[in-house]
Amino acid sequence: MLLEILFDYDFYPLLVVAAIAWLTPILLSVLKLKKIPVVIFEILLGYLAGKFLFPSIGEDSMQILNFLALSGFLFLMFLGGLEIDVDQIIASLPRRRITWSRFLKNPLLVGLTQFIMAIIFSYIASQLLSRIIHIPSIWYFSLIMVTTSVAIVIPVLKDRGETNTRFGQMVILAAAIADILSIILFTFTAFIIKNGFHIKLLYILALFILFFILYNLIGRLKRVKLFKKLGFQLSQAASQIRIRGAILIIMIFVVISQYIGKEVVLLGAFLSGLALSSTLHRERSLMLVKLDGMGFGFFIPFFFIMVGAGFDPGALAEFDRSLIGFLILLLVSLFAIKVLPAVLWRRLFGTQKAIAGGFLLSSRLSLIIAASAIGLELGVITEGINASIIIMAVITCFVSPVIYNWLSPAKITEGTKTVIVGGSSTAVLLARRLHVHGKKVLIIENNKQRYSEIKDKGINVVLGDGTDDEVYRQIVLKPDNYVVIETGNDEQNLVIGRLLRNEFHHEKIISRITRFSMEQKYKQMGVETIDVTQILATAIENLITRPTTYHALVESFENFSVDEIQITNKAIDGMQVKEMSFHKDALLMMIRRDNSLFIPHGETYLRVGDILMMFGTQTAFDDTMRKVG
Repeated sequence: MLLEILFDYDFYPLLVVAAIAWLTPILLSVLKLKKIPVVIFEILLGYLAGKFLFPSIGEDSMQILNFLALSGFLFLMFLGGLEIDVDQIIASLPRRRITWSRFLKNPLLVGLTQFIMAIIFSYIASQLLSRIIHIPSIWYFSLIMVTTSVAIVIPVLKDRGETNTRFGQMVILAAAIADILSIILFTFTAFIIKNGFHIKLLYILALFILFFILYNLIGRLKRVKLFKKLGFQLSQAASQIRIRGAILIIMIFVVISQYIGKEVVLLGAFLSGLALSSTLHRERSLMLVKLDGMGFGFFIPFFFIMVGAGFDPGALAEFDRSLIGFLILLLVSLFAIKVLPAVLWRRLFGTQKAIAGGFLLSSRLSLIIAASAIGLELGVITEGINASIIIMAVITCFVSPVIYNWLSPAKITEGTKTVIVGGSSTAVLLARRLHVHGKKVLIIENNKQRYSEIKDKGINVVLGDGTDDEVYRQIVLKPDNYVVIETGNDEQNLVIGRLLRNEFHHEKIISRITRFSMEQKYKQMGVETIDVTQILATAIENLITRPTTYHALVESFENFSVDEIQITNKAIDGMQVKEMSFHKDALLMMIRRDNSLFIPHGETYLRVGDILMMFGTQTAFDDTMRKVG
């Protein structure tokens, strides 16, 4: 069959969807509603487009829109799997005898227990709701209610600098477990509803076998020199071999899933993301940026806009007078089945924080909409229930983060933080990079316009003059807080440095300088300096002399970085480096002991108080901290 390039297709519907996708984030920004998920507005605008713009389009155009919406749905499930850190789940596997105390501190075990509790509460709630309305399948409806949204949970925690806290890790892992197990249960349930207990049910296990095969195969191929060379040579420009490989992995899982049954495609797309997530490592950061660009820039908006276009409020008429009561009870149930299991965190974090975490886990978005759509096609939920589920998804993904922030307000002046004096573009970039590593950052800016701009970016900022000692009292400056002086003016930087040293006797100060002559003045005060000219020259030198290493470090800073970990565990004292089982993504570079630095080898003995200088992933750092801390 020869390729035919025809121009008689109607591109008008594509123009409408592209316009909505482009306009939505702009509207949210102009209206200062950046905290509201973009997809809520995409669904709302999609509904308006479906009501007023799409009724006149042809069947061929609608098929194209539905195909792109399905592609967006698959991409969304793929990115959902890609969002989950498999290494973190593996690192949480219990390795010692489980006691009650160890159980409560293990995020994996607590997350599994919470999911089981949520299913039990969800089934009870479904039984109660079935007395108000007709629910064709109580079990399937229970699974719909038990879903959560990692895509909402992680950004909220990241905005507050809580992703690397114990509480943040607990919530993220609980959300990841809920996503994984929900999708698995959905797949088996949908297959059984459609085909019964058929021998083909075992075929679904082939997807998990494929997952482990690809996991090991990709890991081995990456160690082959030829593939490493080709991967580097073809990863940029027109080739984009890694992106093409990611698309290939998605299609392998999706095609195999289709042969098993179309209700299995959801699981296949999710597992493809999970498989790629477990093998990316160094490339993770750059790959996520590119794949997010493809997904959220093109495919995924089609899914949510078409969900809105297909929304039929008239379907709610089937509930008649019971509509309001049903919607209220459904909303209360959706919150209760997540908040009640969260009480398990009460002993570690307090009742209020635990309940706040439960409300955050109550946010639901893509998975609940997808599960509802599949249930509608299978006939296990009605049109009215499907419309109700879409309404609940919109409400929970908006309300849950608001309740979480209300119950557990972010106190920017408390705890360990980095204070940046001056709101320059360099300061904003530094704040974002520290934010990626889970560090709390607070900027002090005296220009009102610049203060508003930084605040609109979602960065913690206070309006004040860095030369005023009262500002540092207001932000509760503590001895362990780093202060970075970045006003853009060498003289003003020096004045602030002297104020911090003389008035507050603060020691952790870093100042930017642009003139070498300033270095001696800071050295007399005991303040660290960053010479911009020298740093720029060094960066250019590295780009020329070692470009591969330079690009690897710059492009993957979100995943691989350097950290210092102190040994406090007495059981480690006297052990040799070769006896330590460091994480596979961790590299011990140097050891600081007292005032000396040295490069370790296998025979080196470790001592309590040693500071290990590690290169690796955050998961590897967490694993090392558990072993030596």
